[in-house]
Amino acid sequence: MRPAGLVIALLLLLVGLVWMGQGLGYVKGSFMTGVMLWFWIGVGCVIGAGVLAGVLARRRSRSN
Repeated sequence: MRPAGLVIALLLLLVGLVWMGQGLGYVKGSFMTGVMLWFWIGVGCVIGAGVLAGVLARRRSRSN
């Protein structure tokens, strides 16, 4: 897996988890707190991170 792609996937995962926490009201102190839209955007980011990691892993396994 390419290091840059892995870093992007990891950052996307972390941002998604924070946004999910804010949307559910667990992370306080933001205009995003308690707004379910941010939960769903976070879910999309987490899914995107998984897809990106899967694509990178598949690409690596094909090249070996």
